Amino acid sequence: MTEPLPHGLYESVLDATLERRLATMLDLETDIASVDSAEHSHVLTRHLASAVRQRLVSEKDPARKLELANTILQFVRDASPRVEPPLRQLQAVRRPAGPGEIVRYGNRPKTPLNDASLLTNAHGEPSLASELKAEIDSADTVDLLCAFVMWRGLRLLEEPLRQAAAVGVPIRVITTTYIGGTEREALDRLVRDFGADVRVQYNAARTRLHAKAWLFRRNTGFDTAYVGSSNLSTSALLDGVEWNVRLSRSATPDLLSKFEATFDSYWNSTEFERYDPDLDRDRLDDALADARGARTGHRVTLDISGLEVTPFPYQQEILDAVEAERIVHDRHRNLIVAATGTGKTVMAALDYRRLCQDGKRPRLLFVAHRREILEQSQRTYREVLGDGAFGELYVAGARPERWQHVFASVQSLTSYGIETIPRDAFDIVVIDEFHHAEAKTYQRILHHLQPSELLGLTATPERTDGTDVRRFFDGRTAAELRLWDALGADLLCPFHYFVAADGTDLRQLSWNRGRYDEAELENLFTGNDARSRIVLNELRDKVTDLGAMRALGFCVSVAHAEYMARVFNDAGIPARAVSGDTRRDARNDALRALRAREVNILFAADLFNEGLDIPSVDTVLFLRPTESSTVFLQQLGRGLRRTHEKAVLTVLDFVGFHRKEFRFDSKLRALTGARRTDLVKAVKDGFPFLPPGCSIQMDQQAQSIVLENVKSQIANRWAQIVSELRIHGDAELAEFLEGSGVALSEVLRRGSHSWTRLRRDAGLPSEPGSEREEALLKRVRAFAHVDDPDRAAQYRRILRDDAPEYDDLSASEQAYARMLFYSLWNHGGGHEDYAAGLRALRAEVAARREISAVVDISFSAARHVSVTLGGSLAWSPLRVHAQYQREEILAALNFPRNPNSFREGVWYSHELNVDAFFITLKKSESDYSPTTMYRDYPISPTLFHWESQSTTSVASATGQRYLSGSSTVLLFVRHEQKDEFGTSPYMFLGPASYVSHTGDRPIAITWRLERPMPTDLFTVATAAAQ
Repeated sequence: MTEPLPHGLYESVLDATLERRLATMLDLETDIASVDSAEHSHVLTRHLASAVRQRLVSEKDPARKLELANTILQFVRDASPRVEPPLRQLQAVRRPAGPGEIVRYGNRPKTPLNDASLLTNAHGEPSLASELKAEIDSADTVDLLCAFVMWRGLRLLEEPLRQAAAVGVPIRVITTTYIGGTEREALDRLVRDFGADVRVQYNAARTRLHAKAWLFRRNTGFDTAYVGSSNLSTSALLDGVEWNVRLSRSATPDLLSKFEATFDSYWNSTEFERYDPDLDRDRLDDALADARGARTGHRVTLDISGLEVTPFPYQQEILDAVEAERIVHDRHRNLIVAATGTGKTVMAALDYRRLCQDGKRPRLLFVAHRREILEQSQRTYREVLGDGAFGELYVAGARPERWQHVFASVQSLTSYGIETIPRDAFDIVVIDEFHHAEAKTYQRILHHLQPSELLGLTATPERTDGTDVRRFFDGRTAAELRLWDALGADLLCPFHYFVAADGTDLRQLSWNRGRYDEAELENLFTGNDARSRIVLNELRDKVTDLGAMRALGFCVSVAHAEYMARVFNDAGIPARAVSGDTRRDARNDALRALRAREVNILFAADLFNEGLDIPSVDTVLFLRPTESSTVFLQQLGRGLRRTHEKAVLTVLDFVGFHRKEFRFDSKLRALTGARRTDLVKAVKDGFPFLPPGCSIQMDQQAQSIVLENVKSQIANRWAQIVSELRIHGDAELAEFLEGSGVALSEVLRRGSHSWTRLRRDAGLPSEPGSEREEALLKRVRAFAHVDDPDRAAQYRRILRDDAPEYDDLSASEQAYARMLFYSLWNHGGGHEDYAAGLRALRAEVAARREISAVVDISFSAARHVSVTLGGSLAWSPLRVHAQYQREEILAALNFPRNPNSFREGVWYSHELNVDAFFITLKKSESDYSPTTMYRDYPISPTLFHWESQSTTSVASATGQRYLSGSSTVLLFVRHEQKDEFGTSPYMFLGPASYVSHTGDRPIAITWRLERPMPTDLFTVATAAAQ
C-alpha cells in the first residue's frame, strides 16, 4: 500500500506516479501550478538529476553504474564520449617545477570544488583559514567583500596572497568604515604588499554593507565562493563560532552568478571609492574615527574637500527628470517634491552646476526663510562647485555687494523692496520650502522676478489650508521622490505597519464628494469605548515600553481627539489633544512635552504638516479612515524622519467594514508602489517585496476586509470610471484623466477597453468607425510609451484628417509611418501596402483621435532626454533612451518580414550590419526567480552583462562577430515582459562595444554603452541594492 503524502509545501514535478498518489487522496485539497517557461530547463534538470542520482545510488556494481551513466549520456548528447572504467577525475593541469617558476595549483581545498558545504569551525572539519589558503593558491582571480578588514586576520593568509600577487592574480577588496572596524594598516598592506585593488565605502551615514564573502574564479570554470559571518579577523578564521556556506559553480551555479553580479555592481558603483594609501590615508583615518565616535566637535554637512560631489542614484533620477522637463518639454518653472532629509539643496546645487556652461555661472538667487537654511545652502553650493568663496548672504545684517549669486531671506528681500530689483536680475531663482509660497511676501517675489529657470523645493506641496502650491507650476510636479524609493535608499526610517480590525460598521454612513461625512464619523468614533479598548490592547501588544513612546494619533475631529486623550490618560498613558484651532503657545508646549516624554501621545485633528514636525515620533495611530492617499502619506511621514535612537516606526491602522466607495487600493499603492492589478496577490502574500526593514501585517479579519475591498475595486472599476465621466461631462481624454485621477491604463485596460468605448458607455457623442475599429482600438495601448519629440510629432501628423499620402512622405517620414503601421498591424493587416493601410486608417476617425490623444499624454510624461544616433545610423528614426515596442524597432531597422514572425531575442541585419539584442531582464513572470535573474543585467550605468543564446559558440560566425566588434551592436532593454498596458516597451540603450567575455554556449559578454543608461532603469535593474 502506498504511503500517504505528508501535509505541507512541495515543489515536485507532477509525473504519472505522483498523479496516481494524489488521486487516492480524495479528502485533501492540493495546489497545482504551471511552471513558467523561463524555468522549464532548471526544473526539469533538477528533476532528472534526482532521478539519475537515485538510480545510480541503488546500483551497487561500479561497472554497472558506469554503464548506466554512459547510456544516459549517449541518449541526451549525440556522440558523447564514453567514460571508461575505472572511474577517475582530472584534478589539475599545471606547469612543472623549474628555475624561476612559481608552482601553483598543487594545493587544493579539502572541500571538493564541485561541492557545496557549511563550515562552522567544528571539530573534524577544516578551518575557514586553511580552506581560504588553498582557495587563494588555486584561484585565478580573488574577490573579497568584507565589512571589516583587520591585520591579525590578514596575516593568516599572508603567504598565499603574496604568491598570488607574485604571479599576477588580480585581488579585489571591497570594505567599509562601518563602526570603525577596519584597520587602515591592513588595507595599506593589501595594496602595497599584495597588489590588491581596494575600494572603500566612506559614507558612514549610508553604510549598510555588512556582508562577508569571498569569490574565487578559476580559468577552468571550477569557481567557488564563501558567504557567511566571518570578517577578516583571527577569531573569525580560526576559532570563532562562525557559519560560512561554501558555494560552487557546479553545485550552486545560480548563487555564484548572483554573487558575481552583485560584487561587480558594487565594484563599479561610485559609492565605493578606490583606496590609495599615499593619497587617502588621512581621509580613511578620519572616516574610521568618525564611525567609532572618536572625533568630537561640530562638523558641517559638507566640507570643501576638493572631491567632486556626485549625486546618489535617487538624486540623479530627480535631476534627470528636471532636465527632461526643460529640454524635452520646454518647461522652465519646475517643482521638486522630496521628504525632509533627502538632500533637496544638494540636488538644487547639482542642478545649478549642470546649468553652468563654458565656465560661466548664471546669476543665482536662493530664497529661504531662515538664516540657518541659507548658511547651510551656501555651504552646499560651495562644496558642489568646489569654490569656497561662492555666493553672498543677504540675511540678518549681511548684505551682498556683487549681487551675482545671492542667498537671501524673504524678509531681507521684502525690506529691500523686491520691486526695485530688475525683473531679469537673476537667471536662476531657487525657492526652498516652497510651500510658503502662498504667503504675500513670497507672492511678490514670484510675480515680480522673471528668471530663465525657477526651481521650487518642498516636502509638502499640499498645505493644511487646502491650497496646493503646484498651481504655480501649471499643476505639475517635475520630480518627486516616492516613499518606497526613499525607504529603499535608506533615507527614511523603515516602518512596521499593523492593520487591525476594530469592528466598526461604516457602511451606513453618508458618502459625499469622495469621502465620508465628517460629522457622522465623529459620532461613530467619539465615545466608542469598545473601539478604544481595541486600540489600547493593540498598542500594548505592539509597543513594549509605552513610557518611552512618542506617538501621534490622527483623529476625525477635535471632539474625537479630546475623547481619545481622555481615554489614554485614564489608562495611565499621558496624552494631549491638538488641532489647527489650538493656540500656538499651547501647541508648542504640547510638542515640547512629547519630545521630553512628559506625554507619550498627541491626538491630532486637521493638523499634519508643519504643525507636527517632531522627528523623534516613533509610533503613529490611524484612528480615522483616510480617503486621500496624499493626506495619508503626509500623516505617515510625520514618523518617517530618521533619528539616531529610532530603529523603526510602528504604525497601527484600525479598519472597520467600509462602504464600497472607500478605496484601500489607493492607500496601499501609495504605501508600497504596487500596481493595482498586483495588490490582491500582495495582500494575500503579506507584502513580501517591501523595502528593507519594512513590514505590513494584517490580522485575519482586517486582511479579509481589505482583500474584499481591493477585489471589488478592481472588478467594478469600469463602472466607476463610466460614472466619473458622466459626472465630469464631455471632455478630452487628458482633461478627464487629470480631473478624475483615473490612470490611462485603467481606461485602456491592456487593449480590452478604450476611451472611445468609455465615451459611448457614458452616453457621450463619439466619432464613427468601420468594422476595423474594434481591432484598432485594441492597439491604442501600443502608443502609451511614445516619449521622443520627433516620433510624437510624426505620429500626430500621420493621424491628422489631412495626413499626406505615404508616397508623398520623405524617406525619414516613411520610416515613422512604417513604425506606426506595424504598431497597428504587426501581421500586416491584410493591406496591399503601407499606403493602403494608412488610407484605411484615415477612415477610422475615433481610433485616430484616440491614438493621437494617447500619444500626446504619453509624450507629456516623458522623463528622459532622447538622443539621435550618429555614424552610419544617423538616418535612423531610433533615439537613444527612448522607449519602443518591438514592432517599431523592427520597422525602423527595415526588418524584411512582418514583425509578428520574429520570435528570437536577437536579430542580425545583413543590410545594415547591425546586431539588435532584445533583452528582458526579469525573464520569469513569477515573483522571484533566482535561476533566471542574473543572466542579463547592468553592472554599472555604462557596463552591461549579457548572455548569448545557448547555441552560440565562441568559434561560430555569430560569436566571432560579437567578440571582434565587426558589427554595430544595439541594446534594447526592458525590465519585464508585461506592464499595466500589456506588453512592455523596450528602452533603447544605444550602441555598445565589446569589453570582455567568459564561457561558451552561451557566451557571457560585457558590453560598454556609448551613453550611460538612465538612472531609473539602472536602479531598478542592477543586482546590487541602491
